[in-house]
Amino acid sequence: MDHFLYKDGVLHAEDVAVSDIAAQVGTPFYVYSTATLTRHFKLFDEALTGMDHLVCFAMKSNSNLAVLRLMCELGAGVDVVSIGEYLKAKAAGFPGERIVFSGVGKTREEMRIALEGGIRQFNVESEPELEALNEVAVSLGMKAPIALRVNPDVDAKTHAKIATGKSENKFGIPIASCREVYRRAGEMPGIEVIGIDVHIGSQLTQLEPFELAFTKIAELTDTLRADGHEIRRLDLGGGLGIPYERSNTAPPLPVEYGHLVRRTLGHLDCEIEIEPGRLISGNAGILVSSVIYLKHGEGRDFLILDAAMNDLVRPSMYDAYHDIIPVVEPVVGAEQGPMDIVGPVCETGDTFAKARNMPGLGEGDLVAFRSAGAYGAVMASEYNSRPLIPEVLVKGDQFAVIRKRPSFDEMINRDTIPAWL
Repeated sequence: MDHFLYKDGVLHAEDVAVSDIAAQVGTPFYVYSTATLTRHFKLFDEALTGMDHLVCFAMKSNSNLAVLRLMCELGAGVDVVSIGEYLKAKAAGFPGERIVFSGVGKTREEMRIALEGGIRQFNVESEPELEALNEVAVSLGMKAPIALRVNPDVDAKTHAKIATGKSENKFGIPIASCREVYRRAGEMPGIEVIGIDVHIGSQLTQLEPFELAFTKIAELTDTLRADGHEIRRLDLGGGLGIPYERSNTAPPLPVEYGHLVRRTLGHLDCEIEIEPGRLISGNAGILVSSVIYLKHGEGRDFLILDAAMNDLVRPSMYDAYHDIIPVVEPVVGAEQGPMDIVGPVCETGDTFAKARNMPGLGEGDLVAFRSAGAYGAVMASEYNSRPLIPEVLVKGDQFAVIRKRPSFDEMINRDTIPAWL
C-alpha cells in the first residue's frame, strides 16, 4: 500500500495534488510520502515483535537527509556501505551504536573514521579486510565489533545484477571456509566477534531462498558456538521485494518474513538485525515528469518526456518495469494505445517502456512513475549535463523541497579550467 491516489481526478501524494507540486517545483522531480515510509518501517518492526531486534534502513536505496532523519526518529538503525553514507547518517542524527557498516571495499581511512565516530558493527567481507580492520583498531587502542559476511551459495532467484549470495558473487566469505576465518578473527587483538552476517540479494519475491540461507546460518551458529565464539547477533540483510508490476502476484509480506525468521532462527536467542531498503522506500516515492512531445514514428508512437535515464536509470540498467500513469485520471473507458515512453538523452537505451498502453497524452501533460522511491534519486547522474532533479517530501497537506535542483551555473561552476588553457 502507498499514499499516492487519485482524488477528484488528480493524483495526490497524501493530501497534496501532484500537479500543485509540479507547478511550484517544475518537472521532473521525485516526491516521497512520509506516511508510506512510516508505515513500511513499522510493518518490519512489528513483524519481529517479541524478538530482540533492530531494523536498519539500507540507505543505499534512498539517502536523502530528510528521509534518513525520519527513519532515525522512528527508531531505525541504518546500514551504510561507504564513509560518505556513514557521515550522512551521522548528520541525520543516527548515533554510532545504530550504524552498521557493510560493503566489500572499506578502506583503512574509512575504518578509522567509523571507529572514532562510533559504530555498531562492521560486516567484514574478506580476510584482507579483516586484517586491515584489526591493524586500524590496534593502532587506535580499540576493538572493532564485527560480523563476518557469510556467502551461503544460495540462488536468490532474482536479477543477476542484484544477486549477492551465490558462490560466484563478489560478496562475503564462502561458508565452507568461514570457520577458519572466525578462528583467526577470534585471535586478533583488535577484533571482537559478535555475530554472523548474510545477505543473498535484492528484490526477492519468494521466501524459499531466505529459508535456505537462514537454515544454513542456524547450523553455522551452532558450529561456531561449539568452537568457542560468542555469537549473539545475526544480521540477515534485506532483499524482500516489492510489486513493481501491479498485475503480478505480490511478494511475501513482512509479517510472513517475520514468521520465517522466528521458525528458522528464533531458537538461537540471538539479536536479529534486518536491513530492508527497497520495501521501505520503493513504493514511498514517485518520479513525476512532463510530456515534451508525442512523436509519430513508422509503426510506433513515442511519448518523449523531460525525465531521462540519468534521472531514473533502473529501466536502462536492469530492464526494470515501473508503472507509468497520467497525473490527471483518465475517464473510464478512455481509448488507449501502445507507446514507447522515452527520455531526451542521446542514447537508445534512454527508454522507460516499449509498447506500453497509455491514454491520449500531449505536450505538457504530467505522468508519474510508481515505485520510484528506491534506487531512483540515489543512482541519478548529470549525464548530458542535465542537472540533478529535486526531491520533495510530503506529510499530510504539506510538502517541502528536500533537495533543490541546482542551477546550470552551479553545475557548470563545479568544474575548473587550469591556468594553462
